[in-house]
Amino acid sequence: MRPNIALALAIQVLAAQVAPQDAIRPTLDSGGPLPAEQAAYDVHYYALDLAIDPADSSIAGSLRLEATVIHPLDRLVLDLDDRFEVTAVMGPGSGDSLAFKHRQGLLTVSYSQTIQPGEQVAATVYYHGYPLVAVNPPWAGGFTWDTTAAGQPWIAVQCEGEGADIWWPCKDHPSDEPDSMDLTFTVPEPLLAISNGRLRSVSSNDDGTRTFRWHVSTSINNYGVTVCVAPYRTIERDYVSVAGDTIPFTYWVLPENYEKGLEIVPEFLRHLHFLERTLGPYPFRADKYGVAETPYLGMEHQTLIAYGNQYRQDKFGIDALHLHELAHEWWGNQVTAADFNDLWLHEGFAVYMEALYIEEQQGDSALHARMAGIRPYFNNRKPVAPRESMTMAQIYNLPPDYAKSDGDIYRKGGWILHTLRYLIGDQAFFEALRRMAYPDSSLEQVTDGRQTRLATTDEFRRITEAAAGRELGWFFDLYLRQPKLPVLKVKQRRNKLILKWKTPGRRPFPMPVEVALEDTVWRVEMPKGRAKVQLPPGAQPVVDPRSWILRAE
Repeated sequence: MRPNIALALAIQVLAAQVAPQDAIRPTLDSGGPLPAEQAAYDVHYYALDLAIDPADSSIAGSLRLEATVIHPLDRLVLDLDDRFEVTAVMGPGSGDSLAFKHRQGLLTVSYSQTIQPGEQVAATVYYHGYPLVAVNPPWAGGFTWDTTAAGQPWIAVQCEGEGADIWWPCKDHPSDEPDSMDLTFTVPEPLLAISNGRLRSVSSNDDGTRTFRWHVSTSINNYGVTVCVAPYRTIERDYVSVAGDTIPFTYWVLPENYEKGLEIVPEFLRHLHFLERTLGPYPFRADKYGVAETPYLGMEHQTLIAYGNQYRQDKFGIDALHLHELAHEWWGNQVTAADFNDLWLHEGFAVYMEALYIEEQQGDSALHARMAGIRPYFNNRKPVAPRESMTMAQIYNLPPDYAKSDGDIYRKGGWILHTLRYLIGDQAFFEALRRMAYPDSSLEQVTDGRQTRLATTDEFRRITEAAAGRELGWFFDLYLRQPKLPVLKVKQRRNKLILKWKTPGRRPFPMPVEVALEDTVWRVEMPKGRAKVQLPPGAQPVVDPRSWILRAE
């Protein structure tokens, strides 16, 4: 459940109408149309309790779910990888054993009577097994069982594409998130088990293990849940937010990289300060801002960013990996796409945050160099934000093995924002970003979970239109709802410059165009998609001289 309950429930009902009741999503793919059985309930709490055994790469434990019934149900359907054996499912009362079936990636729990709308439902699933091993993380999800330089276990998990059901039972759909979550992990000493939220306690056990208990105080998307296990050292700082709160910051770093960690932490905090000033306060101040060194490149796990960039700087001298993943705390964790068809709200926005940071640090020319550098990689095969419901593999235009990304929701999504900024101007653009992050400025002071929500591309359009004071449906339709780019036809006849937009399906596209003549740049309005400009004799104009507009070359 998220604060935008009406949107979440509407999405679940609509998805159920297009998904047959016996529809089964692939185990290694997340999202898509929601089966009616899962649209029938709304999760508000998960409690995950696992023992992680590095000796045989296994996990064992339980998952407790608490939910509110939306439509009458007599069975609870969860997603869970068939690699696991479910040994029991218990109801809310002690000794209340429930019948279940586990096959084809679905765990179906049966109740003795129909549970009515508004009533509560609960179940605790006991299971164990050997989770999916990530072959090429983070591009392929699963557990990574690695070792440190000293030969000690170094374990991490990520599952954005495949979904959290590859390691714990859940309703694997972006439209439903718990209001809070408890995470308990038991690992051999001297290892640490680091997870989302705030650490509540650590206890030693008689068998040489320790148990770490974490609590997430706000809603969290399923793929944002993680655990990192290693003999970490910690680098801790108190960071004062722009909202005035003091946020506990911790970098969990491998012992052999402790000195490098001390050097990189100030940059991590500079990234945080930039994003706060641009978008509003860090959303999860009640929990923490955490970074954990991982044996794979990175992932945006809520309050615990996975960092495996090996302290590399890009050609602009920044650690772009960390900045990108941190940007997801706003775009992905606070503002979450209600369906994966709007995943560009996560990825395209995070890409453009990198460009904005480069601009702030190094100026306008560096901004345009950054955008030019990602321009050649577009595919333009599918819409960036299609209307129909998407699984994660579908929005990436991938086979289920996630071996190769389409990438348009990243780079092209960032370029769409870049062009939108040009169109409406900086004042309206940055107002729209901030209001997309926090629709009401009063929410910038909130830390209890009300600041998080599900969102859609259509909502971003409405927010942008309000900030710009104009209708922008034509812009969103052309750039996001279909894949082809507009073509700018340019002709010069004697002393006249003739400009005309050619668009797929002859869509309206009143995009103004900058024209440069020597040291002067002016903006040519094209309300009907065409314009003629009178030039002085012998003029050699340059059209779109700073390459603001996303168009076919």
